Amino acid sequence: MDDGTLAWLEPHEVALLRGGPRAAVTVAVVDLYLRGAVEPGPPGTVRALPSAPGTGATPLPNLAEVVRWRLDEPLGIRKLTRDPDVRLAVALLRIPLAEDGLLRWPLLGPTRAARRQVRALQELHPLPTSRRGLTADERLLAVALHDEAALRVLLPRFALRAGLVERVEVADKGLLKHSPHSGRGGSGGGTAHYCGGGCGGGGSA
Repeated sequence: MDDGTLAWLEPHEVALLRGGPRAAVTVAVVDLYLRGAVEPGPPGTVRALPSAPGTGATPLPNLAEVVRWRLDEPLGIRKLTRDPDVRLAVALLRIPLAEDGLLRWPLLGPTRAARRQVRALQELHPLPTSRRGLTADERLLAVALHDEAALRVLLPRFALRAGLVERVEVADKGLLKHSPHSGRGGSGGGTAHYCGGGCGGGGSA
């Protein structure tokens, strides 16, 4: 294994090495959202859309395909990660990573080399300060590498409504300024509050 192994991995594989199964499933959900295949369901859940324009442009990774199938009913990220079919898809994802020396047998935690390469990728692709100018692939890689911090910058409304991040207070309202509903609840002072699962509307974030 050379030091460039992670360069050809898919974002959900990078996420698995960095943060485990939940991180990989989160990236699969974001991938589906960016393709127009899922939307927030009842507060804290995600559900599949009946028609998913754009999913045929490039084939879905197996994990994302399984996640999409399981989201025929709204599910939260924790329950989705524990779903038997999703767990099997994650297990199958681990096999080639272990064979490439990126996961240790038998516990399947990341090897020292894998952790070093993840850190190198994080330095090469630091946390974005804005979603402007980023392609869908770049946003997906940012989530794979930086998890909730990237979600709050790049997809704040979706991540909150889907239960991918916790409700937080934000000192700077800039994170919400691109939302069509960003005027809600933000005029009472210098601190903006995410509105929780009751936010209305969709939007690209």
